[in-house]
Amino acid sequence: MLDEQLKKSLCALAHAVALHYGRNCEVAVHDLTGENAADSSIIYIENGDVTGRKVGDGASAVVLEELTGAHESREDRIGYFTKTSDGKVLKSSTVFIRGEKGKAVAIFSINHDITALSVASAALSELTSPSVADEPEKITPHVEELLDELLWKSTELIGKPVSLMNKEDKQRAIRYLNSKGALLITKSGDKIARYFGISKFTLYSYIDETDKEQNP
Repeated sequence: MLDEQLKKSLCALAHAVALHYGRNCEVAVHDLTGENAADSSIIYIENGDVTGRKVGDGASAVVLEELTGAHESREDRIGYFTKTSDGKVLKSSTVFIRGEKGKAVAIFSINHDITALSVASAALSELTSPSVADEPEKITPHVEELLDELLWKSTELIGKPVSLMNKEDKQRAIRYLNSKGALLITKSGDKIARYFGISKFTLYSYIDETDKEQNP
């Protein structure tokens, strides 16, 4: 459970940032210490209508990846582009709040809707330009939509529809999903197994094989 004093401090900071930048700036606090963090990580949010999220909603892609525990040295990301399912362009920042042992216990995130600003005069270009020129990530309001997005990306990674995938292709796709934390989502195993036309037993055997290869 997140330290109560730390929680209060993060929520107060989120409120201040949201007031400073106004209603187009969503600020959220994610608790990574809860048992259901993959399904319900948001413990505080201001201006949630920017992404359509609210307190109690599930994890974003970056939260899921952090929950896998494979990125304890992940650096904060400041000023990168994201997008919403309804087409809004956001300038986002993600700050990892770490405990005494260096493990992330919370995430402080800012999503500023710059859709209107992005078509404004060149004088605003510095404000609206991302720090890293990556393809915008998609922020989904519900964790189920995030799982659908990850499934689509896993198929895109292989470069062929599931109906044409062999065992090795499916193992590679499932390895990708596991690395992104998709299996942390409640009941995701059923959906992933159906998607690839395999049993849950086969799904988890693929994951076990991958773990053995990576940790001989």
